[in-house]
Amino acid sequence: MANRERRRRVEWMGQAPSTVFQLAVLILFVLPGAVYQFLRELWRGPVPQERALSERVLRALAASVVLDAVYAVAVGPELLRLVGAGDGGLLREDMAGQRVRLVGLCGLALFVAVPAAAAATVSVLQRRRLRARYRGTPSAWDHIFRDRRPCFVRLRLKDGTWVGGWYGNGSYATSYPQPRELHLESAWRMRDDGSFDERVEGTAGLHVCGADVDIVELIDVPTAATDA
Repeated sequence: MANRERRRRVEWMGQAPSTVFQLAVLILFVLPGAVYQFLRELWRGPVPQERALSERVLRALAASVVLDAVYAVAVGPELLRLVGAGDGGLLREDMAGQRVRLVGLCGLALFVAVPAAAAATVSVLQRRRLRARYRGTPSAWDHIFRDRRPCFVRLRLKDGTWVGGWYGNGSYATSYPQPRELHLESAWRMRDDGSFDERVEGTAGLHVCGADVDIVELIDVPTAATDA
């Protein structure tokens, strides 16, 4: 009997909302926090504590609970009157059409505007408090390759081998939270001391895994030499 009841609960949790009430509960307890979490990550930047999806989901649910509690305290009676069956309520058939715009405005305010304002406020406060240490770029790898103009790149692998090539418009560097990887559009032969020798004939690119690298060095060249 207990197993049957447990299966019913699991099946219900795995199903999409099938009634207006279930849909309303889903929107009420998920949407405000999801909007808040998404915008906070966008404006504040990714943080190590939220790399796990489960942690981000829990934070979004917690934000929804807090926002819903604020709504209940601040405008709870007004919201009940808006959707109630009494005088002026949305559940009255003759009032539904007249309140569509009002419902839309309330939805935008409660599920978008207020969560966005909360996310912006938290982001600004955190940036002010951590201004001496915080940078919007999540890692040094992102910092050196973001908006990078063409240049030579040489890397020393953990076994002491030097590799290098040309980082141009056809190159690509992964960004957080993906693993560090680098594609150079052309490979160059390297001398034992790490200096560049010559471009590899027929090269179609060089792929380097960041986990195998000890040192990364970017070398700018005069504009006239960018046809490498």
